Amino acid sequence: MYGVIAYNARRMGRGLVITLAVIGLIVVGVVVWAVGINNSLVRSEQDVNEKWAQVQNVYQRRADLIPNLVETVKGFATQERTVLEEVTRARASATGVQLTPEALNDPKAMERFQAAQQQLTGALSRLMVTVERYPELKSNQNFLTLQTQLEGTENRIAVERRRFNESVREYNTRLRLFPGSIVANMNGFRSKAFFEAAPDAATPPRVKF
Repeated sequence: MYGVIAYNARRMGRGLVITLAVIGLIVVGVVVWAVGINNSLVRSEQDVNEKWAQVQNVYQRRADLIPNLVETVKGFATQERTVLEEVTRARASATGVQLTPEALNDPKAMERFQAAQQQLTGALSRLMVTVERYPELKSNQNFLTLQTQLEGTENRIAVERRRFNESVREYNTRLRLFPGSIVANMNGFRSKAFFEAAPDAATPPRVKF
């Protein structure tokens, strides 16, 4: 009888060891899987942040061109004070609104950034219409150089904005797909706001004559 009991105890012991080993393997597998998903989300979020940095860089490039543009126009059209002041105010407002990577989670913050940049786009458009009345300005070499740089910057803004939205779309999709959504919720990943341009924002300020 004692032998039977010992035999059964050994069997139970081996079974327990096997069960614990299986559970351990499952736990390790789940942890490895979760870490992989988390790392993938971190890389995706980092890509969104890098794309946003590029968006802000090109908008800053546009802002940096404006003071020289205003001064050049002022040299030929001092009477256009209202338009020039509007551009200057819009530039100050646009450069005053910067979004950190953390703020990309806030749609309202993105809306404020968009509104400020769109205000500047509109002011630039009105300035370029005004320039039509000054043929000597349109042929000025400094103005022509600034015009070319501004046009190139506007095109670059459209490109970087599109790349950012593509990155956000990929990231947000990862957050919603099961079972990755479980890891995302557990680790505090939040969806990012798209840079939805205003309806007429696809048309850059008129800088060709």
